Amino acid sequence: MGTERLGDATATAIIGQKVLPGHEREFETWQETVNAVAAEYTGFLGAEISPPTSLQSDWVVVYRFDSTAHLQVWINSATRQSLLETGRNYFDGPATQQVVTGGTRPREDPLVTVMVTHRVHPNHVDDFLDWQSRMSQEKSTFEGFRGTEIFRPVEGLQDEWTTLYRFDNAEHLNSWLTSARRKEILAEGTKFNDFRMRTIDNSFGSWFAFRDNGREAPPPSETKTAIAVWVGLYPTVVLLALALAPLNMPLWLGLLVGNLFSSFAMSFLTMPYYVNPLLKRWLRPSPEEPAARSNRVGLGIVAVAMLFWVAFFFVVTTQIWTLP
Repeated sequence: MGTERLGDATATAIIGQKVLPGHEREFETWQETVNAVAAEYTGFLGAEISPPTSLQSDWVVVYRFDSTAHLQVWINSATRQSLLETGRNYFDGPATQQVVTGGTRPREDPLVTVMVTHRVHPNHVDDFLDWQSRMSQEKSTFEGFRGTEIFRPVEGLQDEWTTLYRFDNAEHLNSWLTSARRKEILAEGTKFNDFRMRTIDNSFGSWFAFRDNGREAPPPSETKTAIAVWVGLYPTVVLLALALAPLNMPLWLGLLVGNLFSSFAMSFLTMPYYVNPLLKRWLRPSPEEPAARSNRVGLGIVAVAMLFWVAFFFVVTTQIWTLP
């Protein structure tokens, strides 16, 4: 539940709040009001609410602004403080807050995000970064790891260092959290073991989009997106037409049912398991790869894939099975 305007987000506040049992509905309504007020502030890009899940014990609220300065104005505003006073009847203890800077629009991958915060003495920053680097190298060897990033303290908003890392599902994340190697790395950094950790479930983890090397990737262009949908839509529609043909439904009903099935198929099968893996390097190319080469390779893959499906369906519908 939330609102978002397009554009690059450069400052994000992640707020965790426990809610008194029985007051969840009131809290959610109140938070929607707070988000609507935040939307009136300069630089607002989006706000989102995520209820507790099996992985995420708190309600989590995220605010995204186009700069740290604009986010700070909202976080510290008298308006927000007044709203917090009216919402205290729903709170079960104080809230937690972390701020991270940098980033683009969220992508759609449903990953599990873990947020860890450390207070680091200024004299120990270099040691902390070296220790975090070793930690990241070890995480990257575990199955399902998708990226990590470290954010420095934000003056005027928070004193802690914040680390975000992501896994593709809770099982792979748990394998890392319970691993002997993680315990060894934690033992090496005993002076940094005073930390807080929060897991943000799949339904919300997509707010934090990393490349494999820890940097965020910009979204594909509208032209690339349209071509990618075409690559997936053609085989999906034809296969559904073949599957539904024996039912002999009238045109208006056949299109109604076919469109419904194709929407689900595209969302849950075709795009995530066929198109996105097939065209990943073209849709989100490496910054080091020349654009011309990326486009040649990507369009070549598109051409080969579509020629394959055209040939396949030609044989199926003319030599094996003729539609009624």
